[in-house]
Amino acid sequence: MRTTLTLDDDVAAKLKEEMKRSGRTFKETVNTVLRNGLNFHRKRKVEPFNVHPKKFRPRITVDYDNIGELLEQIEGPLHR
Repeated sequence: MRTTLTLDDDVAAKLKEEMKRSGRTFKETVNTVLRNGLNFHRKRKVEPFNVHPKKFRPRITVDYDNIGELLEQIEGPLHR
């Protein structure tokens, strides 16, 4: 397929560097770079993010129904 493509200056410079490094033609270099870029996400295996909940064990052993006792244990005897 033939097409006209306008490249940014930095992209063109990188393609020229790759051409010199690899010894390939411009067409081969562009096709290889595009192919690698387009296949990048297919090759990459993304593991699902899993959350492993832990059982909450409060360090304060107090009856939560008694707020005054809870505040005294957290803030000290001068909480009032």
